Amino acid sequence: MKYRAAAPAIDGIRITMESALTARDRVGVQDFVLLENYTSEAAFIENLKKRFKENLIYTYIGSVLVSVNPYKELEIYSKQHMERYRGVSFYEAFGNAKTLRNDNSSRFGKYMDVQFDYKGAPVGGHILNYLLEKSRVVHQNHGERNFHIFYQLLEGGEEDLLRRLGLDKNAQNYQYLVKGQCARVSSINDKSDWKNVRKAMSVINFNDDDVEELLSIVASVLHLGNVQFASDEQGNVQVTTENQIKYLARLLSVDSTLLRESLIHKKIIAKGEEFCINYCNEKLQQLFIELTLKSEQDEYESEGIAWEPVQYFNNKIICDLVEEKFKGIISILDEECLRPGDATDMTFLEKLEETVKNHPHFVTHKLGDQKTRKCLGRDEFRLLHYAGEVNYSVVGFLDKNNDLLFRNLKEVMCDSGNPIVHQCFDRSELTDKKRPETAATQFKNSLAKLMEILMSKEPSYVRCIKPNDAKQAARFDEVLIRHQVKYLGLIENVRVRRAGFAYRRKYEFFLQRYKSLCPETWPNWDGRAMDGVAVLVKSLGYKPEEYKMGRTKIFIRFPKTLFATEDALEVRKQSIATFLQSRWRGYHQRQKFLHMKHSAIKIQSWWRGTVDRRKAAKRKWAVSVIRSVLDKSWPVPPPSLREASELLREMCMKNMVWKYCRRISPEWKQQLEQKVVASEIFKDKKDNYPQSVPRLFINTRLGISVSSLSDNLFVIHVKCEDNKQKLFVILESEIVISTTPIRTSRRLLFTNGSLYNRTCLH
Repeated sequence: MKYRAAAPAIDGIRITMESALTARDRVGVQDFVLLENYTSEAAFIENLKKRFKENLIYTYIGSVLVSVNPYKELEIYSKQHMERYRGVSFYEAFGNAKTLRNDNSSRFGKYMDVQFDYKGAPVGGHILNYLLEKSRVVHQNHGERNFHIFYQLLEGGEEDLLRRLGLDKNAQNYQYLVKGQCARVSSINDKSDWKNVRKAMSVINFNDDDVEELLSIVASVLHLGNVQFASDEQGNVQVTTENQIKYLARLLSVDSTLLRESLIHKKIIAKGEEFCINYCNEKLQQLFIELTLKSEQDEYESEGIAWEPVQYFNNKIICDLVEEKFKGIISILDEECLRPGDATDMTFLEKLEETVKNHPHFVTHKLGDQKTRKCLGRDEFRLLHYAGEVNYSVVGFLDKNNDLLFRNLKEVMCDSGNPIVHQCFDRSELTDKKRPETAATQFKNSLAKLMEILMSKEPSYVRCIKPNDAKQAARFDEVLIRHQVKYLGLIENVRVRRAGFAYRRKYEFFLQRYKSLCPETWPNWDGRAMDGVAVLVKSLGYKPEEYKMGRTKIFIRFPKTLFATEDALEVRKQSIATFLQSRWRGYHQRQKFLHMKHSAIKIQSWWRGTVDRRKAAKRKWAVSVIRSVLDKSWPVPPPSLREASELLREMCMKNMVWKYCRRISPEWKQQLEQKVVASEIFKDKKDNYPQSVPRLFINTRLGISVSSLSDNLFVIHVKCEDNKQKLFVILESEIVISTTPIRTSRRLLFTNGSLYNRTCLH
């Protein structure tokens, strides 16, 4: 189970939720609270599957975000953002390990406080660690590895560094690294990760001495795992690997003789931390339900809506079974560890049976019925957790609870010359005669502090679900997901949320989305949003038991009410779209007409200007030509040059005429010649002659066009000056049709030896 306290802009993200409701049959609902069959595990899983197939990996339960990792861009996104936190590689190297389900599983409790500036960028923070999984150092299940740092050091460490630490690159040579039989994993690049760790150490201001001292401790753990023991003839324990003791003494900067003595007098036993982990999950679930109910109750009270008590499974009864003073499991375990006499794991179990035998969530082989005894060993007890039944073997419980460093070993470590080791062991503990707390009590106290911190916050929860164990994209393992949904208590959370109102939204948002469904609120509502929503829901026919009006929000009890409203909006959208399209087309046509009109006016204006400029230029040219012809002026010469001046004047006039004549085109020359002849004939002899002078002569008054339809078939169209028309069809040089068309399409067909006249006559 993963809880992440954060402050995402949930309201902003979820405002768009309604837009997807119309496609709910295909993509599911974005909030599980809106599931119709909200108590059905199958319906819950089916909704997850629909959203997973559509790559919609986020789904809400009220304010809780459920995320199904697609094993694609999500991991890249997370890595990009986590790199903001300095030293993240360092923390992962020393606190994370490969498990059966995750290559980078965090093996310690972690509470992270991050401070952000006004832009939303992280500017500082601190991390509190809880309960490192110490047992993993000495034992790993099959398919799992020790903490990353050991493999990274061997794979990526420089030769000189490894030589100083007395190590080699082969992880198979170290007992603490081979228990899981997967020292090398294809999906993990230890060499590259080592480089990141070294950079992270620099970032968090580790100098060379700090790094050397830290890695000396890491190496000493590997050497400690290779220390071997045997008994001598008197049955006393002896160390048989002196070379490892020498390395340990040098790396830890302690006396080798004292170290050897401290190792052979006591034995430390460590086994797997599941009972405590499940106890932690119970506490977090208890906190989660309490905060959820508190959040709901606070919202109801702030909105002025009566709070309706919610019936739910309160796992406080299980938490009390574990942690209650004097008669809880942890207290009984501590009592067995501390009492004088022969205490064993089985006497602990017997004490449990005697003390909590009547508890409804506790059963043993002795207390169970015949069916229970078949699946429960004599050394086991069963707890009914909120997520289901779990069997626990008591073998090793007492040793694990007494997992302490004994006095003689502490004394050796207190005298260590390694500053880090020396700092980890407080010499004052050697004079403290109070017995150290047991492992279970330490766990309980640490968890209580965490609960205290979380209760002081307003956390937002992210529930992370893995779709499969193979880390494959687009693969949805229903069995695995069903298991996670169950132990995360998600359906119970949905049930708590659905005990009241399934949907609530600010009046402004609700009115803005659905105002088109009511004539009185469409297209705009001028009054208060609350009043507009009241008018809207009345128009929609909401029944009193279906909704409540709060101070700033509307609360809708049933998802079906919201779905009906959303479906009505979808229908309304079609009519609105049709209306807007018609209005847009009309507007577009008007705009197009106005644009064309404007363009036409501009073209007309430009053309008129062009024509006027051409006429003006032509008139200017004509004036200059006429002036040059009519201008007979000539400078008066001196008497002695009069004859020469006259010759020059005559030559100049001839040159001007010659130049003018050269510029005249043949057609214009013909016009002038005809005008001269006409002038000689009609000038002063015809009254309307002056009016005809500007008009140009034309070769013919008839407009004739000839079309050839074949080698021997022609059509002649004659248009006279008075707009009278004549149409002739000539075949073999003879006129076969002669007509006067009123309107002519001028299409004649000749097929199969026949002539078809398509001239339109009216």
